[in-house]
Amino acid sequence: MSKELSEEQKEALEQLKDRILQFVGEQEKPSVEVSDISQGLDSTGSKAFKKMINAIAELEREGRIVLTQDGKFKLRDAEPVMQGVFSGTDRGFGFVPLEEFEEDIFIPPSETNSALNGDLVTIEVTKEAIPWKGKGPVGKVLEVVERATTTLIGEFHAYTDDEVANSGLFGYIKTQSKKIPSMKMQITDKGIRPVEGSIVQAEILKYPRSSEEDMVGFIIRTIGHKDEPGIEILTIVNKYDIPSEFPDEVIKEAEAVPDQIAPEDLKGRKDLRDEVIITIDGADAKDLDDAVVVKKLPNGNFHLGVHIADVSHYVKEDSPMDQEAFERGTSVYLTDRVIPMLPQRLSNGICSLHPNVDRLTLSCEMEIDQSGDVVSYDVFPSVIRSFRRMTYTAVNEILTDKNPETLEEHADLVDLFEKMGELHHILEKKRENRGSIDFDTREAKIEVDPEGMPVDILVRERGVGERLIESFMLAANETVSEYYAKQSLPILYRIHARPDEAKMQRFLEFVSSFGINVKGTKDSVSPLDLQAVMNEVKGKPEETVVSMLMLRSMQQAKYDVDPIGHYGLAAEYYSHFTSPIRRYPDLILHRLIHFYDEVGKDQKARKRWEKRLPEIAEHSSKTERRAVDAERETDELKKTEFMAGKIGEEFEGIVTSVTNFGMFVQLENTVEGLVHISKMDDDYYEFNERGLILVGRRTGRIFKIGEPVKVKLTAANLEGYQIDFELADLPEGEKLKQAKRNHGNKGNQKSNGNGRNRSTKRSQQTDRNKQSSQKRTTKKKRSGKRKG
Repeated sequence: MSKELSEEQKEALEQLKDRILQFVGEQEKPSVEVSDISQGLDSTGSKAFKKMINAIAELEREGRIVLTQDGKFKLRDAEPVMQGVFSGTDRGFGFVPLEEFEEDIFIPPSETNSALNGDLVTIEVTKEAIPWKGKGPVGKVLEVVERATTTLIGEFHAYTDDEVANSGLFGYIKTQSKKIPSMKMQITDKGIRPVEGSIVQAEILKYPRSSEEDMVGFIIRTIGHKDEPGIEILTIVNKYDIPSEFPDEVIKEAEAVPDQIAPEDLKGRKDLRDEVIITIDGADAKDLDDAVVVKKLPNGNFHLGVHIADVSHYVKEDSPMDQEAFERGTSVYLTDRVIPMLPQRLSNGICSLHPNVDRLTLSCEMEIDQSGDVVSYDVFPSVIRSFRRMTYTAVNEILTDKNPETLEEHADLVDLFEKMGELHHILEKKRENRGSIDFDTREAKIEVDPEGMPVDILVRERGVGERLIESFMLAANETVSEYYAKQSLPILYRIHARPDEAKMQRFLEFVSSFGINVKGTKDSVSPLDLQAVMNEVKGKPEETVVSMLMLRSMQQAKYDVDPIGHYGLAAEYYSHFTSPIRRYPDLILHRLIHFYDEVGKDQKARKRWEKRLPEIAEHSSKTERRAVDAERETDELKKTEFMAGKIGEEFEGIVTSVTNFGMFVQLENTVEGLVHISKMDDDYYEFNERGLILVGRRTGRIFKIGEPVKVKLTAANLEGYQIDFELADLPEGEKLKQAKRNHGNKGNQKSNGNGRNRSTKRSQQTDRNKQSSQKRTTKKKRSGKRKG
């Protein structure tokens, strides 16, 4: 546009351009000639025609219209707008998953357009995927449509009084998030002014437009001080925006709930108080929400009764307690504490199935034949009185260890436990035959002292006690789900989609290196095929790694209103019914059971829940992922704290991942750390991307996934939860050579003449930070949680 044009002329030109675009867009023909535009806009005079030509030329320069090969003009075809959620990392890059692409779109740090983790963005793909080279698609963020992050947690650093007077800024915080690049937020004088070292929550006023810019915000809350005991976990809780204190109105409502059930509560309930029904939980569990009984029937079948605390009787729809439970979605288990979904007056009181007291329940009673098939069932409200509170340890001592003291203590129930064990093995065999995948991953229990510092990391062994309760809960969850699905009544389902094809392809290639041939292909592999893989590696050194990598190839389970089934369990119908004290979807299912029984199942009832359930499903899935992320980060923190006192010690481990910058090694206590390639200086190691191995150029030594190694701990960085190892199992000759090289290279990083300088010249910090994208830790279960 000419700089000599007046404002009036500019405005007239813009109006003319709009008229041209409108005219071309309204034509039935795909393209029009200049004469058509001239006549259509009545611009046939010489002056008017000239202005029109100038306007068309400018529209063409702007890319808003296109000159075709036959000299006509048409509107530029709209580029398809691809929209997705940006998943960021602490290194600044990120990924955007799109349905149209098999692999997530990689967004380099320079192309994020200031997008932060969770933001809704529009993107453009700049490089297509090259599958045969193992390279995925690359893109850039065009626009941030909606911000997901509005507040951040960090440590406050104060400016001096003079600096405050000159800048109007109190100080700054460094962001503390593994999914957001480390950056400063300048703190204005609008909010609270905390002391140096305070852990604070700040609201974002201004987002950075580039990596060189700082955020700007103001402090809305002080969480605590960095030196206070337990502040690290409290910081994680706040970072994930997990509500940790109940509002006054929720506490007030909980306190109004009676300690004992009233006679009127028994109306319409089946009385099971005379039956020998027991609870089996972890020794430290306080919220006992499931009780069971097994009987042998005259026809040889089994009676299985699963009785679940009727939380929905006390938590009424849209009440303060219900709204708070919805917001929380789930209880969160953080090493030395639990953030409950419901106030403890309910979760540890009237809703907990303590022995020898009356409790309201919802029951699923099943008759199961010798093949494990449910031949009949009933779902109904009930009242029970738990006969005894058993622990997993005691049941294991009875069924597996045959401990004389425990057998004598519970002599009156030994027959019941033997029947339970018999039915469990039948149900387990049935699940195995249909292809249910039993990962049986090792679960770490971190023991802490009164100050919250870790003193030991133990690996929980799942005995028959844990597994039989799992079998019974799975059976009830499937049965209740199928009951309502076959009536076409809206409920919440727990679904698990087929594995991601690209990830499954990588997994199939990996297991083939162990000589395992999988029948299915990446797009047709069945749960039964994958279960066969687990059976083939059972008891072998590679079992842990194969199980871990199979988990990584799976989709995330979530809640939905469509019963697409549960791939991992090979179940056609599956819902969560058995843990309403700690999971909102279970509470909703209980509410639906009451609603359909008491209000009705007509079209009006169906429409009511068809409208409400999608939001509940989506929110419940989000709160579950939030809890898992917080639990995982807390475990990483405590594991790093535990290892920080063991610098220089040696450990046995197994290689769990191999990259071009080194390999990750997991110890027997589940702690995982990196052996950086610059620390592998007994040789020059080359990375084979296809085989996922590191090969020593001189020695020919190979490191691959599943390889047992001995390592020495060299660092435990609490800020990033990063643990560093070096190899400790070098042959004696290599140890002497390494010692000489280390002595000769002390204080410098010069080449040792065998090409090793190419490794040491790499930026260790840059490569080390790739841990965030290479390391995929699996979802951990917590004490008292049930599978699926």
